[in-house]
Amino acid sequence: MHFKERVRSPTGVLLLALLTLVAVAAGCGDLENNDQSSTTAPIAASGDPTGSLTWSNWPLYIDPGKDGTLANFEQDTGVKVDYVEDINDNQAFFAKLQPTLAEGDSEGRSLITVSDWLAAKMYDLGYLQRIDPSAVPNVEKNLIPALRHPSADPERDFTVPWQAGMTGIIVNKELAPDIDSISDLYDPKYKGHITMLTELRDTVPMTLKSMGIDPDTATPEQWMEAVDKIKAAADSGQIRKFTGNDYIRELASGDAWASLGWSGDAVQLQADNPNIEFVMPKEGCMLWSTSLEIPVGAPNPEAAQALMNYVYDPKVQADIAEWVNYVTPVKGVKAIVRKRDPELADNQLIFPSASYTKNCTFEPVLGGQLGDDVTKAFEAVLTG
Repeated sequence: MHFKERVRSPTGVLLLALLTLVAVAAGCGDLENNDQSSTTAPIAASGDPTGSLTWSNWPLYIDPGKDGTLANFEQDTGVKVDYVEDINDNQAFFAKLQPTLAEGDSEGRSLITVSDWLAAKMYDLGYLQRIDPSAVPNVEKNLIPALRHPSADPERDFTVPWQAGMTGIIVNKELAPDIDSISDLYDPKYKGHITMLTELRDTVPMTLKSMGIDPDTATPEQWMEAVDKIKAAADSGQIRKFTGNDYIRELASGDAWASLGWSGDAVQLQADNPNIEFVMPKEGCMLWSTSLEIPVGAPNPEAAQALMNYVYDPKVQADIAEWVNYVTPVKGVKAIVRKRDPELADNQLIFPSASYTKNCTFEPVLGGQLGDDVTKAFEAVLTG
């Protein structure tokens, strides 16, 4: 969920009030309970890391370069990391990988990074291994409380949080100075200049919010009404296109005036164009986290778990968080970054206050029949 070369940018962890909010929301964000058995999936092999590691991740989602985290990990462990930026959209990535995962083959990947809701789905299908807690002691020690027990993986058996953030509106204020709500994205005066995300769990819940409906308590009928509203906007040309991470190009070119987007990208976009900024919608945002997973057939789970443990060192994570601009899942990072630049703590995208996020909810797992029905309806909108 990222963009362009590194700039000096803010980082941090959520304030205590937001941690409480996320913890509560994560417990009720799905409308169907997951019936996950922690005894069915194999535990990933652990041991001294050697050899090579292939990691699939979102574009520019880690600090790069010869002094970056991966270079330092390689130097410290001797493990060669092939870092592949081949995730632009959760569903598209899953569709590409599912046929081989069903055969127990990860196509050489030992580590992937997807949203928690997708990880839950993959685990239920038998596509993910459990993580050996003894191989990742830094995770147990340093994971922030808010992300310890999400509904998608209540005991963090198969996921280790990578980054967290918010979905809101990224606006070019020069072109659309008045946009401050999700409802504005449906205003005809912005017809043809709006993009929305291919991520169902962002676009549909945000549309529910624009309808005055809490996604956590929405009925099946209301979910389908939200999809219908999105379809009507797409059919009329109100929505320019649906995007994954590539909405950044639409905003950068000026073709899109406003986009549903992810908080960290706004910081990077603003570095090139100060008129582009993240707007917290009046209706609130979606809170989310992406996590690290070890797929079935992973050729080097030992190195994968070693890397998980490595990035949970607060000093390492501070470098990552400072570059990627999202909320770090690791305790102790805020204090480290504060010593580097105290002003970074003033950024609401990195240190959101309770009042800033008061109307935000955690992205739903949306499992069971309801999930199947909404997914089918939304994918029909995406394909036209």
